[in-house]
Amino acid sequence: MINNKKLVSMIFLVLLCLTACAPNEESISIKERKKTDKSVTFLFNFTSATLDPHTDDNYTAVRAGVGETLVKISNDLKIKPWLAEKWETKDNGLTWTFTIRKNITFQNGKALDANAVKSSLQRTIDQSYAMKNALNIKEMKANGHALTITLKEPMPKFPPELVHPNTAIIDVDVSSIAKKPIGTGPFHVLTFDQGNQVKLERYEHYWNGKVKLKNAIFAFNEDANARVAALQSGTADIIYRPPLESLSTLQANSSFKVSGVPSVRTHLLLYNQTNDALKDETVRKAIDTLLNRKEIVSSIMNNQAAAARGPFLPQFPFADNTASETKGIAYAKKYLEKAGYQLKNGKVIKNGKPLSLSLVTYSSLPELPLIAQLIQSNAKELGISIKIHLVEDSDEYVMAKDDWDLALYSLITAPRGDASYYLSTNYLPGGGLNASRINDDTLTKMIEQLNSTVDDAKRDQLAKQATALINGEMLTSSIVHPNIVVAYNQKVKNWTTNPSEYYMLTQHLDVTP
Repeated sequence: MINNKKLVSMIFLVLLCLTACAPNEESISIKERKKTDKSVTFLFNFTSATLDPHTDDNYTAVRAGVGETLVKISNDLKIKPWLAEKWETKDNGLTWTFTIRKNITFQNGKALDANAVKSSLQRTIDQSYAMKNALNIKEMKANGHALTITLKEPMPKFPPELVHPNTAIIDVDVSSIAKKPIGTGPFHVLTFDQGNQVKLERYEHYWNGKVKLKNAIFAFNEDANARVAALQSGTADIIYRPPLESLSTLQANSSFKVSGVPSVRTHLLLYNQTNDALKDETVRKAIDTLLNRKEIVSSIMNNQAAAARGPFLPQFPFADNTASETKGIAYAKKYLEKAGYQLKNGKVIKNGKPLSLSLVTYSSLPELPLIAQLIQSNAKELGISIKIHLVEDSDEYVMAKDDWDLALYSLITAPRGDASYYLSTNYLPGGGLNASRINDDTLTKMIEQLNSTVDDAKRDQLAKQATALINGEMLTSSIVHPNIVVAYNQKVKNWTTNPSEYYMLTQHLDVTP
């Protein structure tokens, strides 16, 4: 007869054997989870102090796949529906009716309807002076999934204005929008470490198809060399705008891929017209001659750019490509003589006062300080003293302050495939991005006429005329159109470099194990 101790031991051995032979449910779930718990770390070149899509100049919420807009721009720069499935106007652009897609929810489960869109757009207008001017909305009425917008004046090209990331649709009733906005995109925010990174997780009920990644990190680092080091060490999977001098090294490594596409961005030199000297167009033209664009393209941009003849890419039908480049010290001297300046003791002088200017720029685009140094060097040879100031937030600085004379600036000039937004915000008095304080009656009338014109051919002609005036009076110097360059690990799949620079983390983005 088996005693109790032996019986207990036998039972224990049997149970132990069964446990060892049986599948480990926890280990299987972990193993299976690893197949689907894919993640990427994306390293961007601008830092964000907020995730509020209505005020963030870096558009992080849209770029990170958190927020979406009513209208989207495709890779071939054509307007297409997004949260709005269609729109129409019956009075040449004064009143617009947008039909909001059904069966879409915010990332907190709240249903998206026209009233939610109305509330979000109203907040955009309240929070952003630039958007208030650009959208020009007088009244909005919501009825189910139909949103009717009445403008203050007809805008035949109003829908493209709703491509702008500052019009992203969010749930305005939640708290702490700056840290955790609730949008409709494929990823929702887990945490936001200001100026460092955003941790994201897949929104399981995303309306527009399966989201392939489980998690993502949208990180920030303004140091271009540090971004390359992060890619090489494996702490980042995708880096935006690596330093151009690193491209040959990255391209030679089979572990990485490099994507470069023409962008709708332009590097610009702004002239502050509160400066008495810069009110004279001949002085502005003299400074423009110091910009050797071909040299900038080859030596600074590593041929990842095209010399600019105006703010818009030449392939756009509204781009004026008639401007001719004049460069060099000899041309600059002639312009300055015409403006009443003399060259004495190696200095450009007028009324006994040497011409001395300050130039503001930033290092998030590493080529901008290099272009600034080139301008400074050429100006010194001519006899003009230029002092360079590096600032962190150039947008805020040039708009808020007048203690700068020149500003090297980079701007997406035609993100919607149309000229109206750039011209209106940068050249109309009171325009949301009119940092140069430009107030030109002839140009203002051209832009206002453009904004009220329906016919595309006439719009293109008016935009060309406006651009020709900008170039002719040198209200702004367009320098180069840079390529968008992205480097990423070869394990990353379905990455697409969008010319608008708006859409980065998408539901299609994937990685192989």
